[in-house]
Amino acid sequence: MVKPKVAFYWCASCGGCEEAIVDLNEDLLKVAEAVDIVLWPVAMDFKRKDIEALTDGEIAVSFINGAVRLEEQEEMVKLLRGKSGLVVAFGACAHLGGIPGLANFWTRDTIFHRAYKEAPSVENPEGITPQEKITTNGDELTLPEFYDTVMTLDQVIPVDYYLPGCPPPPDLILNAVNAILQGELPERGAVLAPDKALCDTCPRQETKPEKLSIKEIKRPWEVKIDPEKCFLEQGIICHGPATRSGCGETCIRANQPCRGCFGPVDGVVDYGAKALSMIASILGLEDEEKMTDEEVERLISGIVDPAGTFYRFSLPASLLRRKRMK
Repeated sequence: MVKPKVAFYWCASCGGCEEAIVDLNEDLLKVAEAVDIVLWPVAMDFKRKDIEALTDGEIAVSFINGAVRLEEQEEMVKLLRGKSGLVVAFGACAHLGGIPGLANFWTRDTIFHRAYKEAPSVENPEGITPQEKITTNGDELTLPEFYDTVMTLDQVIPVDYYLPGCPPPPDLILNAVNAILQGELPERGAVLAPDKALCDTCPRQETKPEKLSIKEIKRPWEVKIDPEKCFLEQGIICHGPATRSGCGETCIRANQPCRGCFGPVDGVVDYGAKALSMIASILGLEDEEKMTDEEVERLISGIVDPAGTFYRFSLPASLLRRKRMK
């Protein structure tokens, strides 16, 4: 019996998605028995030429995590797209752009200037920054181009399915693998997680008042968080109403608010705008007619770094996509 070929590839991300695969524990052995892993650079010694030698469509499915930041990453995902029957955007960075996508508030030049010239730990008196080509001792050395804009996977290649999360939980990974092996996948383009808001499955859902009103925004480290009470009722920004469920409420069960890594439910065009409108709708609601301009300003100023708060995982996938460049 010929096993279906499976590939895992890592673009611009922290590596947590690779750890999520390892977190399958003994189930990873079951997956390894059922499939033929032909690419997994973090764990096995495969080369690009090994993938190039395969026929088009020979890989049953490629799980690609991370946003696309470098020329090399774009080349590899296009190669894998051609060699794969299915491509799954694996994790928040591939799905929405993720934390690396916040770099779209800057440009390559400003990033290099900070990283190689201004950072306190850097000693670089000549102001040298990475170059794509350099000749030394008669040999030409190259680095992949560092793009100005971080892209989601589906902005570079067609994507068949999405596994959300930072990282995706092991149960969703295993469910996706089993669905692929058994041919029981939903319509292409689907997000392989429940299409309902996290608030619906939140263990604190019953403590959420019917009518919420936040009169002061607090950051988690500023207060002693009640482990039983709704975060929003405590004045702490929680993205539960705007975020897709399926994560197992991991952050909430650790007494931390949802940050939105699972992205929106179906039909939402811009996750950040959805989250922002959700918070705006409950700010000082009961006293809105009595609030002065100064009180409104004070309340809004409690949202530290609003762009990073509401677009933490989704800037490249948003209508904004990036800061306007000259």
